[in-house]
Amino acid sequence: MASTMQVLVATAEREVYRGEAEFLVAPGAAGELGILPKHSPLLSALTTGELRITNGDHVDEVFVSGGYMEVQPDMITILSDSAERASDIDEAGAIEAERKAKEILDMQKDDIDYAAAEAELSMMTARLIWLRKKKK
Repeated sequence: MASTMQVLVATAEREVYRGEAEFLVAPGAAGELGILPKHSPLLSALTTGELRITNGDHVDEVFVSGGYMEVQPDMITILSDSAERASDIDEAGAIEAERKAKEILDMQKDDIDYAAAEAELSMMTARLIWLRKKKK
């Protein structure tokens, strides 16, 4: 039997994933990170993107937007700003969230934080692209 590690993916609101994995790929701030069991301890910032959690022939995919990953030899803990599985995302809701983010960015008001609005739009667009890729 192949060696495995425990994986926990959580947000401030909920636990999104908990299980065993033989391999994990995460969107690290400096590029994709591939983690196998018995990996050296590591702490990494995450960017918006896809986690791929492999156990045998089964692959779980979770969309994360930012956060941190702590790697220990037998445990990976991912704390993300937001995280969700493709099956949990409502495509119509995702389209509406992207539309609202674009609308806020297009407003010409002094009280808008444009950097935050651009970051929100970028995350919503990446989330929608990922969802559409998973639905195919």
